[in-house]
Amino acid sequence: MVEIITPVLLLMLTFFAFSLAFWLYGISQSRPIISSLLHPLVTAPILVSAVLLLINIDYSDYRKANQPLFFLLGTATVALAIPLHQQFHHIRNLTKPLLLTLFFGASFAVISALSIAWILGATPETLISVAPKSVTTPIALGIAEKINGEPGLTAGIVVFTGVIGAVFGPLLFRWIGISDDRIKGFVLGICAHGVGTARAFEVSGKCGAFSSLGLGLTGAITAMILPWIIIYAFK
Repeated sequence: MVEIITPVLLLMLTFFAFSLAFWLYGISQSRPIISSLLHPLVTAPILVSAVLLLINIDYSDYRKANQPLFFLLGTATVALAIPLHQQFHHIRNLTKPLLLTLFFGASFAVISALSIAWILGATPETLISVAPKSVTTPIALGIAEKINGEPGLTAGIVVFTGVIGAVFGPLLFRWIGISDDRIKGFVLGICAHGVGTARAFEVSGKCGAFSSLGLGLTGAITAMILPWIIIYAFK
């Protein structure tokens, strides 16, 4: 009986934790700094982790129970093409600066991740696993499998990167005086992938569309190039 109920309860735990986190996020909107720190993708995982530790549930069991949400994650990523199409006339006029930003941002994301991990003494397997840190989760997991990385570690690094970008990105934009939603969105998409894109849509539809573009292009270019670089570097 427990084996039948447990997956359902673990799935309900995800919905409950996110609902509570979203409520906390909503009531803190009048205080931007606190609101950023209470982003649902920060507080919900903390709530879930606390419950799993409290009742001694293995993460692999929790992940298996929430497999339908992992499937919907890929579907939601594809659905981002809709706002992208709506803003295509703006995107077409900015092709050159967007491509330059894309190549620099995507390259720096990989180089910085590998450099920091290497300085900290990471093993080759860890280096491989953190390389796709700025790619949205479905693509990052596919890359990790192709380059013999550890999918669990990759997923954790990807989510952590996205949360940091979503929380501190808007604060950084405000601090350095960037007000153009196109710039904010594209940078969030490149650096903070799906989590950053969700945050971008809270700013405006234009910001979300450019974030979707950054997310998609970064995922595509990383998936095409990174495996070859890793294979050559670690052969």
